[in-house]
Amino acid sequence: MTIPLRTEQHTALRTADGLTLRYWSWSRDPDPALPPVVLLHGFAAHARLNWDGPGVVEALLAAGRRVYALDARGHGTSDRPHEEGFYGEESMAGDVRLLADRLGADEYHLAGYSMGAVVALLTAAADPRVGRLVIGGVGAGVVEVGGLDTRAMPPELVSAALTADDLSTVPEQARGFRALADATGSDRHALAAQIRAAFRGPVPLDRIAVPTLVLAGDADPLAARPEVLAGAIRGARVTVLPGDHLTVVREPGFAAAITEFLAAG
Repeated sequence: MTIPLRTEQHTALRTADGLTLRYWSWSRDPDPALPPVVLLHGFAAHARLNWDGPGVVEALLAAGRRVYALDARGHGTSDRPHEEGFYGEESMAGDVRLLADRLGADEYHLAGYSMGAVVALLTAAADPRVGRLVIGGVGAGVVEVGGLDTRAMPPELVSAALTADDLSTVPEQARGFRALADATGSDRHALAAQIRAAFRGPVPLDRIAVPTLVLAGDADPLAARPEVLAGAIRGARVTVLPGDHLTVVREPGFAAAITEFLAAG
């Protein structure tokens, strides 16, 4: 039997505040009865790095899904302004709804990781078109702090690490974000603007009424105690896999957990 080739497109999306964002779309003989899946990447990553490289896109295509992944403001191939006013996960959630408008679907499934998980939570709380939700790389901090866990990732230290001329002046705990930004070819000043504008909660978890999976690495300090987050979302469940914040996405069970959960609806 011949397996159909997957199709891939890279498309522009213009926002109300004048930015040009880019999103990727993939399909391979999709089942038209299944809702499309929208994927939201983490801070200092981009759509292909977070989702295509680790095999999540391929797993979803094999399950007959149409897949879309947005490069967030300041990331990947999207515009990278340096002004804080363009950033924050609430603005990014508006971008997701704009993409959903473009898709024209009555329902879509949504998966977000780390920063993208916060965006996904805000989107699901506001957009009735979200039918199923997966959030990864976050845990109790969403409930106890709001947004990403600033106890594990102090924003002022991350911003300093991203913009410092002399990295030796930056506390060691924040240097990993500088290394990640450099490794992904990111605009460090755009990322610093996002980290300064990051959502500070509270996230309206009580407004989320769709089936939700909380997916966490067992050694991820940003996703500590994921059961606390799941307990704050009606009917949510938890899957914990081996790995830390950067490595769990490449754990084979990561793509399988997302695909199987979204197929259950």
